Amino acid sequence: MNIFKQLTKRIVFCSVGVLLSLSLFAQNIKVHGVVKDESGEPIIGATVIQKGTTNATVTDLDGNFIFMVPSTGTLSISYLGYTTKNVPVQGRQVLDIELSQSSKQLNEVVVIGYGTMKKSDLTGSIGSIDAKKLNEQPVANIGQSLQGKVAGLQVVDAGKPGDNVSIKIRGLGSINNCDPLVVIDGIPTDLGLNNLNMADVERVDVLKDASATAIYGSRGANGVIMITTKKGKDGIGHLSLNVNFSFQNATKKPSLLNASQYAELNNEMMANAGYDQNPLWTAPSSLGNGTNWNDQIFRTGYLENYTLSYSGGSDKAHYYVSGGFLNQTGTVKSVSYRRYTFEANSDAQVLKWLKFSNSLALSADVKKQGNYDLGSTYRALPIFPVKDENGEWSGPNGNSLWYGSTRNPVGPTEMDQNKTNGYNLLGSITGEISFSKDLKFKSTLGIDAKFWYMDNYTPAYAWKPIPVEQSSRYKSNNKSFTYLWDNYFLYDHTFAEKHHVSLMAGTSAQWNDFDYLNAQKNLFAFENVHEMDNGQKMYAIGGNETEWALFSYMARANYDYRNRYLITATIRKDGSSRFGRNHRWGTFPSVSMAWRLTEEPWYKQNELLNDLKIRMGYGITGSQASVSNYSYMPTYNTSVYPFGTDGNEQTALISTTLANPNIHWEQVAQKNIGFDATMFHSRINLSFDAYIKKTSDMLVKASIPITSGFEDTSTTYTNAGKVTNKGIEITLHTQNLKGILGWETLLSYTYNKNKINDLNSSTPYYINQVNNSYVTMLAKGYPINVFYGYVTDGIFQNQKEVHDHASQIGAEPGDIRFKDLNHDGVINDEDRTVIGNPNPSHLFSINNSMTWRGFELSIYLQGVAGNKIFNANKIDLTGMSAAYNQLTDVLSRWNGEGTSNVIPRAVYSDPNGNNRISDRFVESGSYLRLKTISLSYNFPLQWVKIFSVESARLTLSCENVATITGYSGFDPEVGINGIDLSSYPVSRTFNIGFNVNF
Repeated sequence: MNIFKQLTKRIVFCSVGVLLSLSLFAQNIKVHGVVKDESGEPIIGATVIQKGTTNATVTDLDGNFIFMVPSTGTLSISYLGYTTKNVPVQGRQVLDIELSQSSKQLNEVVVIGYGTMKKSDLTGSIGSIDAKKLNEQPVANIGQSLQGKVAGLQVVDAGKPGDNVSIKIRGLGSINNCDPLVVIDGIPTDLGLNNLNMADVERVDVLKDASATAIYGSRGANGVIMITTKKGKDGIGHLSLNVNFSFQNATKKPSLLNASQYAELNNEMMANAGYDQNPLWTAPSSLGNGTNWNDQIFRTGYLENYTLSYSGGSDKAHYYVSGGFLNQTGTVKSVSYRRYTFEANSDAQVLKWLKFSNSLALSADVKKQGNYDLGSTYRALPIFPVKDENGEWSGPNGNSLWYGSTRNPVGPTEMDQNKTNGYNLLGSITGEISFSKDLKFKSTLGIDAKFWYMDNYTPAYAWKPIPVEQSSRYKSNNKSFTYLWDNYFLYDHTFAEKHHVSLMAGTSAQWNDFDYLNAQKNLFAFENVHEMDNGQKMYAIGGNETEWALFSYMARANYDYRNRYLITATIRKDGSSRFGRNHRWGTFPSVSMAWRLTEEPWYKQNELLNDLKIRMGYGITGSQASVSNYSYMPTYNTSVYPFGTDGNEQTALISTTLANPNIHWEQVAQKNIGFDATMFHSRINLSFDAYIKKTSDMLVKASIPITSGFEDTSTTYTNAGKVTNKGIEITLHTQNLKGILGWETLLSYTYNKNKINDLNSSTPYYINQVNNSYVTMLAKGYPINVFYGYVTDGIFQNQKEVHDHASQIGAEPGDIRFKDLNHDGVINDEDRTVIGNPNPSHLFSINNSMTWRGFELSIYLQGVAGNKIFNANKIDLTGMSAAYNQLTDVLSRWNGEGTSNVIPRAVYSDPNGNNRISDRFVESGSYLRLKTISLSYNFPLQWVKIFSVESARLTLSCENVATITGYSGFDPEVGINGIDLSSYPVSRTFNIGFNVNF
């Protein structure tokens, strides 16, 4: 039995024993039957339904079924991966039924912009994930479950509960915002994926190349993620309950010095700098271990997730309704996330020619995080207790050279309040008119409403060493309304049984209104009464309102000849309010073709190659994600100036940026070539894509002469930059074993190379500061966000080595030696160079799924390679130049000739600049992670029937099980820019889940 039987067994067992006949007639007979495949293997879980009714059953573990049906009725037998077969009963009481295998890969329907299409008809590059694959990982955010599932898709987990993942498709296409467009049930939205309930999602389709994304025109340059929520299906109502409980721990916490080790280090730092040592630390060992601040700030977090849904329908109407609740506490104390969701989708065939459908998603969440600071947690000195003998929060007090100035990291997490409440509504209603079986018209009205309220309160407290003298409260109210109105015609017809034409043409209008109001008041008399009215001092107040609108014309034509030669042409014309009148409209075309070689008359079908489709395409898309609403207009600030001989102050408008009325969207031209192959009766499915993605008209800083009066041009932009991404993508799906023991493997691989071709200037941009020094650089000829700094060359072991080296101010034996790259005899800024690339060259994953009777085992591995990480944590935590606690790495520091050639000496104030931005902090970011192990058991039908239950499933899983990496930091999965600075730790999660269907 093939793997599709096993997969469907799990799905169908979620509805076993359902849909008993509602109308039994006197001539009903009991039919005994068996369903087998072409090789004679029994098909487990095949659906057997009396055609035209809701009377149905499923086959058991031996492929058998017993059914009461009219003697003149017809049975319809279906199973995933097989062609549905209709069998007339004709009075027979014993039936032997054989199903023929079909290709799921070719018949699968994928979601594209403004429609759907069979995968076999695709000419573009699209990756798809169904609900089963998504739910193999019991995570809180659907974005996390996308990681590694689609070739070309890079996902970086934020770690913190309630935060969104970072998603990029086919590399970084711009130095600006290059996030993909998200479309949920046909509505383009910026709603965070963390607001969706995974249990409500039916599938995710990722549109990657221009031929697939051009239908979204000026917003398709960075790819499109299409999310489709669940809809009702034919049959009586089904009630489903999903319950998950998880426990989470930080995967790797830093190993820090204890109190004795820190005191000894501080004495050494003082001595090497010529300062007095702390007289209380003459015997460092007497201090013992002191406080482990990691243990004080981290905890075991938990997650509980519940979803109750009801769905069903008939040939006239369908419905799906669900409610969900998620509650998660972070592994960092004071961090928590709570979410409520409601989903309601329905459709109704009101008249033969008129259909209505709607989708509605409501969500509300509460994010709390107190005032935690992981950087302060790591730097806090272990010599201080959490609270002093008076029960007050302790902290550094005295000589800052010995005791530092890092505030108690635990106190603010309990004293300060930081909360965000969010409320979201995403909904649409669609009317569909059928003029004929070939011609339809659709009109969709949609709304995307968001409200979020921030509330931060900081009480006055005598923190050491710097007290907070005034309590303060900050509140911000934000609301955003985005409206959508799409109108388009759909035409689908086959001429002369060999020419198939599918057309779409219409318009799309979307407009948004956003406004906010914020204020801060200080000095509240009582800690427990801090309403804004009670604040005695107005600190600040602000607010603004902005609008944008987009109107589009769009059309798409698909043609295929005998399912052999296929062509898709798309064009979209967008008009945006974000640009000046001269550049308000843009046109974005694409064309792609495919050739199904195996459909040629001369091709002799064989077992080796069942289907081969060769694809190629080219298109132009745009991005306005980096452009603010009024970028083409000049901006002004108000200011007060003394004017006249009497010095009276006058209010004036000050122009802060130079207007650029010619600003427009960034443009991406993309070429794609690939193929899809199916072999050995669909047991091997292979997809390959190669692409070149060229961004032009990228927004970069404008070159403006100083004589213009504008000295700061950081916010004046022009369309002059260029970026290129080249890569390949491979997806391989194999069915390794069929039968009682099933085993399938899904492998995904991506290679991408990124390079900046033009920045409108030969002068690089330096961005992303750490400790007031720039870490990354943007420059022509290099990838985006490369690290830029000094190159180390070991450690000076003696004074002679210092003397013989290029002039390096402050250098002494035990200090880092830096290379003189320009050979001018002096170590200075001119000796900096590119020291690492944070962009991974390789993304890969492999998922093995095995089934045996009622058991399912999934083992999922994921990783990246070819990238570097700038471990900015080590600047402070191995710097040994200030009163900060340090990593235990510094126990192997230099303290005499030959003692170390890696860790420098400890010296207060770092006179040599050992901690300057250099390759000392650049490490390999490659890793291979055992992402998920999941074991599920589907309870036998005969067991659950006792409790009037259709199906029941128990799942045990572990997320982020183990990681193989050369990175010494806390976790190699850091932000897209590759800088690891106090990142929220990724958690190891143990989960137990239960699903039951009634």
